[in-house]
Amino acid sequence: MTTLAFFQNMGGGSIVLIVLVVLLLFGAKRIPELARGLGRGIREFKDATKDIQNDLEEGLKDDKKK
Repeated sequence: MTTLAFFQNMGGGSIVLIVLVVLLLFGAKRIPELARGLGRGIREFKDATKDIQNDLEEGLKDDKKK
């Protein structure tokens, strides 16, 4: 939870500075690839979360039937 507290204290100037540093480090051509990879990772995480939730719900339904 300490990371969330860190992001709450960031202002607009800090975010702009971070974006500029990322742009300088990776370059404009590399950023779309990184964003795509991040998007795929988030999508896989959401799918895995949904699968686990569905498995838990099915298990609870089976327990209620017994």
